Amino acid sequence: MENDLSRIRDAAMAALEACREEADLEALRIRFLGRKGELTHILRRLGELPPDQRRTVGEAANRLKTFLEERIAALRTHWAEETRARSLAAERIDITLPGNRRPSGTLHPLLQTLDDTIAIFTAMGFRVAHGPDIEDDYHNFAALNIPADHPARDMQDTFFLGSDLLLRTHTSPVQIRVMESQPPPVQIVVPGTVYRRDDDVTHSPMFVQLEGLMVDTDICFAHLKGVLTEFARAMFGPHTPVRFRPSYFPFTEPSAEVDIGCVICGGSGSTCAVCKGSGWLEILGSGMVHPNVFRAVGYDPEQVSGFAFGMGIDRIAMLRYGIDNIRLFYENDVRFLRQFSF
Repeated sequence: MENDLSRIRDAAMAALEACREEADLEALRIRFLGRKGELTHILRRLGELPPDQRRTVGEAANRLKTFLEERIAALRTHWAEETRARSLAAERIDITLPGNRRPSGTLHPLLQTLDDTIAIFTAMGFRVAHGPDIEDDYHNFAALNIPADHPARDMQDTFFLGSDLLLRTHTSPVQIRVMESQPPPVQIVVPGTVYRRDDDVTHSPMFVQLEGLMVDTDICFAHLKGVLTEFARAMFGPHTPVRFRPSYFPFTEPSAEVDIGCVICGGSGSTCAVCKGSGWLEILGSGMVHPNVFRAVGYDPEQVSGFAFGMGIDRIAMLRYGIDNIRLFYENDVRFLRQFSF
């Protein structure tokens, strides 16, 4: 039996040297230490030996069993640590490398322009007013001196929702609602979405507009010119040329279009496709509030006067950023929008 134990010891040592992975180690354990293992078989036969050999062989067999168990455990721990070290090395983060910056959101260029526009007017004492997108015919047309048979209705191709309801074609109805709710003085700007049946490179069926209204005693056209000139130069630059051209709007009289020097050609006009060689670009419409509008809201046109103006924020943004197609604002192309991340 001592010879068998010596053979098992040599075989176990050779098997330990040959182990390269967990499967080899488990096979070794089963071969020598399992229920039917070679060393287990020796331990079970100790009772067959004479008493003087039993102790010697038993101590040698137990030492070998303990050695194998410790060696198997040590190899398993060693391999586990190696595996963990390789895993950590593969997943290691080099803290000296720059991080991957996640892109942050930003305001849409139309909202940036709208916020800047509102900021200019609130700095001049205007407050912001809001109203419904779905309007009735009276507030959208009739109260603004546009009766049912007025040709000005053809200037605004309207989305009707029924016999009396429609999607507002401008934000001017909010001016009516504000004047109906309070006596003068009134000094407001009205930002909001409006709807018209237009669809080309410079028009959209849905766009953002901002209207302004100032009503008090002794308001004159000079006040209108001062406010709008200040706005144009705050938005496009302090040396921007500004001019007022006579025009027509049913809710103002007299009325004027406001132009600025072309932001593309610098006002030279030569071979400029944007201003068509004129050197000027229209940015908004304006005028003194028509007496009939005052009468519709219960104001006495003999006692008060005022001016109103309206602009498309889309157009202001197109001129501000040099964009020639309004559809770019609504296509949600991240490549386009990313240019305004500031």
